[in-house]
Amino acid sequence: MRGTRAGAARFAVLSIFFLTGFGFANWVVRIPAVQGNLDLSEGLLGLALLGLAVGSLAAMPTIGGFVSRFGSRPVVWTTAIAFPVVLPLPSFAGGLAGLFIALFVMGMMHGGLDVAMNAQAVAVEKEYRRPIMSTFHALFSLGGLVGAVVGGVVAELGVGVMTHLLGAAAVIAVGMFLACRMLLPASADVSESGAPAFARPTKALLGLGIISFCVLVGEGAMADWTAVYLSGTLDTGAGFAAAGFAVFSLMMTIGRFTGDRLIARFGAKRLVRTGATVAAVGLGTSLAFGNEYAALVGFGCAGIGFSIIFPAALSAAGRSKDSAPGPALAAVATAGYFGFLVGPPSIGFAAELLGLGGALYIVVALSALVAVLAKAVGDGAK
Repeated sequence: MRGTRAGAARFAVLSIFFLTGFGFANWVVRIPAVQGNLDLSEGLLGLALLGLAVGSLAAMPTIGGFVSRFGSRPVVWTTAIAFPVVLPLPSFAGGLAGLFIALFVMGMMHGGLDVAMNAQAVAVEKEYRRPIMSTFHALFSLGGLVGAVVGGVVAELGVGVMTHLLGAAAVIAVGMFLACRMLLPASADVSESGAPAFARPTKALLGLGIISFCVLVGEGAMADWTAVYLSGTLDTGAGFAAAGFAVFSLMMTIGRFTGDRLIARFGAKRLVRTGATVAAVGLGTSLAFGNEYAALVGFGCAGIGFSIIFPAALSAAGRSKDSAPGPALAAVATAGYFGFLVGPPSIGFAAELLGLGGALYIVVALSALVAVLAKAVGDGAK
């Protein structure tokens, strides 16, 4: 019975990760259309995207506390159903202020769901007693890949942003409802009596938080700026522009599907250092060429390089001896998603001074920093 329960919960969490990636990617590939519809400069678009960051950061500490107090199941239920409800909101925006507010609300639901579903993933991983975290994140990337392809086709067909996102939201809502019914019960990861709702900042968690922040700045940049870089800076069509995030997601998916086995064989520290180096060198070189095909190669290097870094950091947080697993994971996840959400607006602001190609070198520098700090993940999963 225990094995059956764990298997059903694993399938449920895999489905939720996939649907979340699918939904987010459908929004990502329509960013250029929203930018054009509202006639926003890159700097103003960056300001609007800051709403996503502010919303997530407002919700994440509270969601982490809820997970610790009530268990991840009820929190996943709430945020998983709310996410598709708010997904179409940016398409209703009539200007910069409306877009900021819409993205703030979306950020609250998306950020809350990220924390909650990762907490449930850690609980399922403990049931299996072997590394499986990378596979969950592989399904997020696969969802991003499928969402980018679907979104690119829909955009090329000339379907309006509002119609597109409403349709995607309906599909996601049905899938989330079915998946959430199979989650582990709240008792699987609710904190014991007296356990803190928030993790105190230890040296180990600080290192993992910095790594997560750096790599998710990179992931956020690939999500929000690849299409804009290809269509705006390199003057490609909408269909080709969508291929940037698709290639990134494809390579990240491949890396994450193989990540658990590679970590077991070589150790997390070595893989994190190697991946960060591949991302830094590959992306940095491609940006120097300023060519659309070189850009796709660079985005692919970033995808394969980033693929196992964040899952490895989350697994290390779950093994923390200084903090309860749930709060420790929430702390590291929050640091990571802070980078995911504030990185893209920051790159938008930098692009006003350096051009978007120059601003993306921020991702190159942070990838190099991850390579230096790789020892923080340890080799506990080996």
